[in-house]
Amino acid sequence: MPVVSNTSPICNLAVIGRLDILHARFGVIMIPRAVRDELDRLAHADGRRAIKNACAEGWLRVEEVTRRELVDVLASSLDAGESEAIALAWEVKAGMLVMDESAGRTMARHLGVNLTGTLGVLLKEVRAGRLASMREEIDRLVEDAGFFVSHRVRQTFLDAAGER
Repeated sequence: MPVVSNTSPICNLAVIGRLDILHARFGVIMIPRAVRDELDRLAHADGRRAIKNACAEGWLRVEEVTRRELVDVLASSLDAGESEAIALAWEVKAGMLVMDESAGRTMARHLGVNLTGTLGVLLKEVRAGRLASMREEIDRLVEDAGFFVSHRVRQTFLDAAGER
C-alpha cells in the first residue's frame, strides 16, 4: 500500500541523518507538491541534500492531488503541506500517513487515514535493534532539528522503548 508523508518527518529525519529509515521501512514515499515546496525551503544544507538525493533516487516521489475540494476544506484549518498530504493519503488509500502535527493527525483520523509520526518510526527501529537508543534519537531531534516533544510524549516513547 502507498505511504504518504508530510513535511516535518522528512525534514526532521533528514537533519539528524536518519532519512534512510523512511525508505528502509516503507519503500517509496509519496509527497504532494506543497510538501515538496516546503522541503525545498529547509535551511539545513545536509538535510536538504539528503532530501534532494532521495528524490533523485526515486523513493521520495511527488504526486499530484486530484481531489482539490478536500484540500480546500482542510486548508481552512491546516497549512498547505498538511492539507495536501492528508488529501493525497485519503485519495490513494495510503496504508500510512507519516505526520507529526496534532491538528493534522486529528483531521486525518476523522478521514480514516492510518498514521505514524517521526517518533513512531524511530521507535520501530529501536525495537527492531537497528537503532541503539530512543533517548539518543529524541535528544538529537530536539537539539539538532528543533523538534518539540512534550515531557509526557517523551516519557511514553521512552517507556515503549524500555528506556525509563
